[in-house]
Amino acid sequence: MLINLHVRNLALIEEADVDFHDHLNILTGETGAGKSILIGSIQSALGSKIPKEMIRTGCDSASIELIFHSESQAVKKKMEEYEIPYEDGEIILTRRITNQRVINKINDCSITVSRLKELAPLLLDLSGQHENQLLLRPSNHMAILDAYDKENILPLKEHVFELYQEFKEVSSRLEEESMGEDQRLREMEFLQYEIKEIREAGLKPREDEDLETEFQRISHAREILALCASAYRMTGEGQQNASTLVGYAFRDLLDAAAYDDRMDSLTEQLGTIDSLLGDFNRELSSYMSSMEFDEETFHEIEERLNLINHLKSKYGESLDKISLYLEKSMAGYEKLSHYEEYLAELTRKKDNLQNKLHQACQELTRLRQTAAGPLSEKIKAALLDLNFEDVRFEISIQNKDQAGPDGQDQVCFLISTNPGIPMGPLQEIASGGELSRIMLAIKSILADEEQIETLIFDEIDAGISGRTAQKVSERLKEIAGGRQVIAITHLPQIAAMADSHYLIEKSSDMNSTISNITLLDYEESVQELARMLGGAKITETVIENAREMKEFALTSH
Repeated sequence: MLINLHVRNLALIEEADVDFHDHLNILTGETGAGKSILIGSIQSALGSKIPKEMIRTGCDSASIELIFHSESQAVKKKMEEYEIPYEDGEIILTRRITNQRVINKINDCSITVSRLKELAPLLLDLSGQHENQLLLRPSNHMAILDAYDKENILPLKEHVFELYQEFKEVSSRLEEESMGEDQRLREMEFLQYEIKEIREAGLKPREDEDLETEFQRISHAREILALCASAYRMTGEGQQNASTLVGYAFRDLLDAAAYDDRMDSLTEQLGTIDSLLGDFNRELSSYMSSMEFDEETFHEIEERLNLINHLKSKYGESLDKISLYLEKSMAGYEKLSHYEEYLAELTRKKDNLQNKLHQACQELTRLRQTAAGPLSEKIKAALLDLNFEDVRFEISIQNKDQAGPDGQDQVCFLISTNPGIPMGPLQEIASGGELSRIMLAIKSILADEEQIETLIFDEIDAGISGRTAQKVSERLKEIAGGRQVIAITHLPQIAAMADSHYLIEKSSDMNSTISNITLLDYEESVQELARMLGGAKITETVIENAREMKEFALTSH
């Protein structure tokens, strides 16, 4: 469940720190007070994009922190997969927004947005103000059905997707590979030319690097020789070179050591230097003797490098890439040499994939049909609890002409909300208020199946009033009996059911506007219910009505 929300410098919120509780948490307040901003901050913390404009005016950054406590095995598995410390079920999720970037952390470990989005659905389910509109698209009906029995359906659905992608790829290849005999012969001739050109070059691993090194050495041979000669003059040629002077110094130390054996160590060190200088000069002299500028060798190396660079410009920027190009060209030539056999094999592969895809789609249809009955009954029962008195509800599954990435099914929710009226597609029958209740019914059922610990509803009461509102409030209370529910509402019937009632208020001065959130006690909750009931003028009668409503809510559950 969500234990705490802390927001700083986000839109109208200067700073908000909210402790949420078990069961039903209700947020109320005037329109524009910042209720949706608060819910939006939760969405943002769980990975939604945060525009820089959301940073409060005059501030350099904004931050959102959510603290969860979860006993979910799915959450535990995901935390272990991410290698994030996870003790006593506590998860601290933070996002810091600056003008340059957004920093995401879970339990002080940095995390990517994609991973944040993977974890979010395991922690809570958030229904935004316009989520009811998703029911107007039949493609979402399939997603709801699949989510209901996801343990059986989703693995097969993924398999169908993989088969479909492979089938599509093979079909495209087969279509692209179709060519006439003249075109095939032209391509074979071109590939043969490329293969011949690369093979005749006789390229060797690292040859270009070795040749480049040798080319640099030969092209700078004169300069190298002049520098070596200068070094040789200073170390081993003439009367005042380093080798001669060290030799004189060594003999002087030998004479000195004859009178004081403490000089032996120094004499030995200088003797080593004298020997090293002698070896160095002999090797340097030998190197200079071997240095010669061979014009013919230089041109051979230059021509070889030109050939290699020419091949690089045509077939790849390195010898390894040229080698890969050769392998690909040889495979292409082999394929065209046995073109009929190749096309026949592709056709066999396509037919085999088509059969596998068809069988997998049939099994997927069977699983959906098996799940559709129980889900229909549960949705119908939930709708009856939500004041749909004569509702009928079914899930229609029809086969499409061709398989797609989701299978070969067309799923549509059918509903009738009035007696004597035939059932029709939900998107054509349901009103706005009915969509709200249908979505509430579906969310509660899926939450039970997926064992989601926290449900958040942003204005689930849109388009309803009177007895229907009372039924919705009772359903919310029932749902909250087994999990945490956080809901924004404008209806006093729903607010009265709160186990924890929060008031969001907006205050302004000459320089700024701020939203604040406060947990109300019993009497404060009654006053807020009176405001929701009475509007601008709150009389004693309205307060008494509010108190009765609160008492009824407490005693009815």
